[in-house]
Amino acid sequence: MSALAALVVASVAFVGLHFLLSHPLRAGLVARMGERGFGILYSAIAIATFAAMIYFYPRANAGAAPLWVAGEAAWIAATALMWFGSILFMGSLRRNPAFPRPGVTLAKIDAPRGVFAITRHPMNWGFSSWALVHAIVNPTPAGLVLSAAILILAIGGSVGQDAKKTRALGEMWREWQARTAFFPFGRRFALPDAFATIAGTLLFLIATWAHGALGSMPAGIWRWVG
Repeated sequence: MSALAALVVASVAFVGLHFLLSHPLRAGLVARMGERGFGILYSAIAIATFAAMIYFYPRANAGAAPLWVAGEAAWIAATALMWFGSILFMGSLRRNPAFPRPGVTLAKIDAPRGVFAITRHPMNWGFSSWALVHAIVNPTPAGLVLSAAILILAIGGSVGQDAKKTRALGEMWREWQARTAFFPFGRRFALPDAFATIAGTLLFLIATWAHGALGSMPAGIWRWVG
């Protein structure tokens, strides 16, 4: 099996097992193993399959020619999208009603603000943005497989999360859906709050600096500053 084929298999396993464990198999496994046991199993499978992706990716990508060459305009768009995704991700770490709360019953969901006024799935759209960025600037077969896996998991996970939360919270989640957008800016234009903007900008600057410092191609503003 070639390294690219192995990467495809690992990516399908990573995405497919995530969906299976998160939805159709979850209830039965939790009943048998308990929440803690299920959490350990879920984490172990996620780590193992993602580690396989990381292992095979550089081997599949070595010497691969890009399917197209990202020009200056593409790099500018990718840089802006990376920054936007970082802001969404960091903003999602506060007041996220989708986070699991074992043993705690959610009484109400606050009015959408900050990144949640942009989309009710800011974390997954952060991952989606990063996946699209890498597809734009690193369009090798291996790069596109890796980006597609993250993108499918993020978007599919958002759909599944809405379905799961609707079953768990009923009208409360349906009201939240009615006040928020699935796609960013799908209902209205909104700005992130100060925490998301500052923390997301710092994440963006550090991550893109490390990208070049660790031996990969310069990314973000560091492509032009240095």
